[in-house]
Amino acid sequence: MERKTSIIVLVLVVFPLLLTATEKTRIYQAYIHNRMQDWKAVIDEMENHKTNDAERLAELVNYQYGYIGYCLGVEKDQEARDYLEKAEQNLEVLEDEEYQPSEIHAYKSAFYGFKIGLSPIKAPILGPKSVKQAELAIEADPTNPMGYVQQGNAQFYMPPVFGGSKTEAIEKFGKALQLMSENGELVENDWNYLSLLVLIAQSYEELEKWEEAESYYMQALAAEPDFKWVKDELLPRLIKKKNDE
Repeated sequence: MERKTSIIVLVLVVFPLLLTATEKTRIYQAYIHNRMQDWKAVIDEMENHKTNDAERLAELVNYQYGYIGYCLGVEKDQEARDYLEKAEQNLEVLEDEEYQPSEIHAYKSAFYGFKIGLSPIKAPILGPKSVKQAELAIEADPTNPMGYVQQGNAQFYMPPVFGGSKTEAIEKFGKALQLMSENGELVENDWNYLSLLVLIAQSYEELEKWEEAESYYMQALAAEPDFKWVKDELLPRLIKKKNDE
């Protein structure tokens, strides 16, 4: 009887971890195979079955953050608004629970950026708020890559007349990449790592530095040979640009 009880306890402890691992795997597979409906299914399931586990809620916010970015990229603005509202509510819960301040600030920075994407006219007001939150993220934890990712995003999307710089974006993204690479858990089968490599490559593309851009796309494919977006779209498009010069 004692052995049976121990097995039950072990299952109860391990099962939530298995679920989380499965969700991370599903998100990763959705990302590399460009199946965003699968991504949406995961975050909807997680949203509908939320627990008091702060780490799990933070994981959901990360996946919502990724999906909102996708929606904005394909001009699904209303869907982006809907998921941004949910993500902000989840972030408020994490903040109330005094979850990692650096993560809170980083996502606030990202969410201000999303709001600018949805309403560019608000950029003069929301832009500085986004930049400030990214700075606070780094102040709270200089080893958190997300703060530097958001600084990079701000530089990438900000018009040069307002201080934006693709070169500075690459510098910030590079710092984030360095920090991620120092932590194996942030690299292996993680969509954030592949996304960061793409951001760096795209920044080099904007500067028409084709060789550098290609090297980062190749790095992404070395990490994940089945990365469909890079393999079928981004890299062939880059090679065409390079050959057309």
